[in-house]
Amino acid sequence: MTGNASLGRLVEQFLTWHFDRNPGNAAMLGSLAHDHTLGDFSATAFTDYERGADAWLDRFTVIETDDLQGSVDRDLVVAVLRGTRAKATWPTWRRDPSLYTGAVLYPLFSAFLNRLRPEPELVATVVKRLAEVPEVLAACRANLDPELASPKIVRRAADQARTGRAFLTVTLPAEVSDPALRAEVAEAAEPAARAFDELAAFLDEFADRAAGDWRMGEELYSTLLRDQEVLGYGAAELHERGKVAYAELDAEMRELAGSDDWHAVMASFQDDHPPTPEAMRAEYEAETRRARAFLVEHGLVTFAEGEECRVVPSPTFQRPVLSVASYMSPPPLTDQRTGHFFVPFPPDGFTAEQTAQRLRTNSRAQLATIAVHEAYPGHHWHLSWLAAQDRPVRKVFRTPYFSEGWALYAEKLLREHGYFTAEVVGDAAKARAQELAHVESRLFRAARMIVDTALHCGDMSVAEAEEFMTTKASLTPGTAAGEVNRYCAWPTQAPSYLTGALEIERIRSEHTGSQREFHDTIAGSGALPLGLARRVVLGR
Repeated sequence: MTGNASLGRLVEQFLTWHFDRNPGNAAMLGSLAHDHTLGDFSATAFTDYERGADAWLDRFTVIETDDLQGSVDRDLVVAVLRGTRAKATWPTWRRDPSLYTGAVLYPLFSAFLNRLRPEPELVATVVKRLAEVPEVLAACRANLDPELASPKIVRRAADQARTGRAFLTVTLPAEVSDPALRAEVAEAAEPAARAFDELAAFLDEFADRAAGDWRMGEELYSTLLRDQEVLGYGAAELHERGKVAYAELDAEMRELAGSDDWHAVMASFQDDHPPTPEAMRAEYEAETRRARAFLVEHGLVTFAEGEECRVVPSPTFQRPVLSVASYMSPPPLTDQRTGHFFVPFPPDGFTAEQTAQRLRTNSRAQLATIAVHEAYPGHHWHLSWLAAQDRPVRKVFRTPYFSEGWALYAEKLLREHGYFTAEVVGDAAKARAQELAHVESRLFRAARMIVDTALHCGDMSVAEAEEFMTTKASLTPGTAAGEVNRYCAWPTQAPSYLTGALEIERIRSEHTGSQREFHDTIAGSGALPLGLARRVVLGR
C-alpha cells in the first residue's frame, strides 16, 4: 500500500480501532462517542489488543509516503506499536492493580472536570460507567498473577483503592447541581464504592502472597528506549548520561550556593513554605500568573486562543500515589483550551508532621520553577497549543520524553531570559533562592535518571534509592519514599524529564529561525519521540 491518501485513511482506521478498545482514554481526550463505557478489561480483551496491535504494526511498517508530516505520523504509530509489542512481555494488566483503579477514577473525574455535555447528559454517561465499575474491578482480581505482581506495587494500588468510596460517594455527587440528578449519581455510586472496598480488602490479602518483582530489567528497559522512544541508546548509556549531568549540576549548585554543602542551603529554604495546603495553592496560582505575564512581555511563544490554566487541589484519589504537582491537559479532540494544574495536597489521614513535610517540599523558593514547569511555558502552554493543531494522531499518542522534557526545557528557557534574577523577582535574597531551586530541580531530574535505571536494572535497592533522593537531591524522607514508589511502578518515566530537555536543547542549537518560531513549531508538532520531533523542526 502506498500514497499519502492511503496513509491518512490507515491512520484514521487505526485510531478508530484504538478508541473502541480504549474508550475511557478516548473519552478523556474528548471523544463523545466513547464516554458511555469504561471498556472491557477481561484477559481476552488485553490479549486481543496485543494481537491486533501486532497486525497494525505489520500494516504500518510497509506503507510509504513522500510527505514529511505523514511519515512522522506513520513513524509515531510504529513507535507506539513497537512499544506495545515489547511491553506484552511485561503485562501490566497482570501486575499492577492501579491500571484498573485508574481506568475508573480518571475518566469519571475528567468527565466533571471538563464538562463536555450538558449536566443531564453528563450524569447519564457517568451513571452508565458507574454501573460497570464492579465488573472492571472483578477483572482486576481475576487478571492479577501472584507470581508476577510485586507486593510493593499491590500495596501502592490498595492505598488508591481505599480512596474510591469517598471519591465516588462524596466527590462525584457534589459536582452535580441538580438535586434529583445528584441523588441519581449517589445511588449509582454506592455499588461502585462497595466494589472498591472489596478490591482494597482483596489487595491487602493478595499483597501477602504476591511474589513478583517490580524490576523491569535492562533488556526490556533498553528496548523501550530504542523502539518506543526512538532515542538510539539503552539503559546503560542513559544511566551514564544521568551521572554526567548530575556531576555538572552539582558543581553549579556548589558555585551558586557558595558552599560545598548546598544541601544545607536548600534545606534552609524548606523552612519558608506556605502555612497550609490552601495557602500553597494560592501562592502557586500567583506564580502561574507571573510566568504567563513574563511570556507575553518577552514574546517567547504564541498562545492558543481561549487558553486558561486553573490552579486547583489535586484530586483525592491521586494524593496517595503522587506526592508532587501535576497537570491535566484540555481534552485535545475538542475546542476546549482549559487545563488544570494540580497542587499536591496531602492525603486524608496524613498526620500534622506528614502534612508539614509535604509543604516543606513545596517551599517558596521552589514555587516559581514548579509553576513554570506545570503551566507557562511548560505543560499547560504546550498542551493547549498542541490541542489547537490539526494532526489528530499526535494528540492521542504522546511520550513523556517530549512532554516532560519540554516542561524542563521551559524552566531553563525562562532562566536564560532572566526570570530568576533580582531585577525580575524584586528581591535579591528571594531571587538567589529561586535560582538555586531552579538548578536543583534540574539536578533532581538527573538523580531520577540515575536512580530509575539503577532500580530497574537491579543495581540499587529501594532503601538505597530513597537515601540517594534525600542526600543527593533535596527531598524530605516522606516525599522521597513516594517518589521511589512511583519509579518502581512506572519504569522509564522518571528519566524522561532531563533526557528530553537535553534533546530539545540540541535540536534548538541546530534551528536557524527565531526562538518563538522554534517553540511554536516543536511544541505544535506534538509530544513526539525526540527523533521524530527533530525531523519536524529541521525538515529532514
